Amino acid sequence: MRKPFVVGHRGAAGLEPENTLRSIQRAIDIGVDAVEVDARRCKDGDLVIMHDPAVDRTTNGKGRVSSLTLKELEAMDAGKGEKIPTLDELIEAVKGKVGLFVEIKEPETVHDVVEHVTKAGMAANTTYVSFFHPSVLVAKQQSPSSRCGVIFSCDPADPTRLALDVKAELVLPNHLYTSERTVKEAHQRSLIVQTWTVNNSDDLARVAKWGVDGVASDYPNVIVEALG
Repeated sequence: MRKPFVVGHRGAAGLEPENTLRSIQRAIDIGVDAVEVDARRCKDGDLVIMHDPAVDRTTNGKGRVSSLTLKELEAMDAGKGEKIPTLDELIEAVKGKVGLFVEIKEPETVHDVVEHVTKAGMAANTTYVSFFHPSVLVAKQQSPSSRCGVIFSCDPADPTRLALDVKAELVLPNHLYTSERTVKEAHQRSLIVQTWTVNNSDDLARVAKWGVDGVASDYPNVIVEALG
């Protein structure tokens, strides 16, 4: 992949309804290297793609994902007529096209998420990431051929140590807390640095000069164009 590689954040969340197949396809058409999505479990056990614990912000429905059945979720409008996709539908949409980053939103779902990805033959093309760092270790143990990463929204004292402790290959700091020191220390420990969410060329230039390996963006069109 190019450096920095480009990850479509929830597809192309700034351009299309986030975490929908339409958003994923838009990101693929733009030319991203991978897409990032969020997985949650609904009431009847199915895994669906949704960032928030509730559907209120991104659909015309209301309620927590965990309290709604798949049938109820699929009846909702997730924007522009799109429905909430299942994890299996999402995997089929990206398979053979781009890499996949799956954020583990609920630690209790990690085994099922990895199992679905593995059965689809996408293990080697999938990176599991999470704020719940113990879940990253579980994913790595279950799927050694997949990459894993730890996400940070602040500036921990030693992010590289936290990554190595759970056998992760990536550190994913918020771009506001990404620094030249963070990148240098990660690279010294053979870790990949992918920062988020980089939505304009100025922020891209700032993190690129420090040598970040990848960026996630709501506007991958801006990033792909800036990278030429």
